[in-house]
Amino acid sequence: MKHVVLIRHGESQWNLENRFTGWVDVPLSSRGEQEAREAGEKLRTFRFDHAFTSVLTRAIRTLEIVLDVIGQSGLPVERDQALNERMYGELQGLNKAETAKQYGEAQVKLWRRSYDVRPPGGESLQDTADRVLPYYREHIWPRLAKDETLLVVAHGNSLRALVMHLDQLSREAVLELNIPTGAPLLYELDDRGQAVTHRYL
Repeated sequence: MKHVVLIRHGESQWNLENRFTGWVDVPLSSRGEQEAREAGEKLRTFRFDHAFTSVLTRAIRTLEIVLDVIGQSGLPVERDQALNERMYGELQGLNKAETAKQYGEAQVKLWRRSYDVRPPGGESLQDTADRVLPYYREHIWPRLAKDETLLVVAHGNSLRALVMHLDQLSREAVLELNIPTGAPLLYELDDRGQAVTHRYL
């Protein structure tokens, strides 16, 4: 069985302020740092062979905290913008509640949760998947195929794209998929890369 743990970064300062973040490089909030420490505590029994993260500070810092807690600070880490959050375009920096008042809750939910609807000037989940999944197939899966145990720390939408692939979710099902901050999600995969089980730790 192949094992990979996915973690959405801890709460960021703009998560706290209810803003669309996207590619804006904001730090973790104090709660986000605590979530990362708690994620590390849940992973103390794991020994990872390699880790992957985006190039954004909130994911990098979450990974650093987790590795420090589990005593694996020297673990090889690969950073790539393919794992970055969706680029939210003109919505980046805007308050989500105020944006819902301006455009309507249904429209904002479509921008945030649908598969193929882009926010103005930004990426859809499909666009995000179009960079996440090739990266997964070329960089992450080959290591899993060799029975390495891997840790991936990324973002709500880059991980939604990956989970949609692993769980073979429909476009309709992914609309309701939400990945909480700082919660380790363990996948067990078979030799073909199909998810056998998954659970939050």
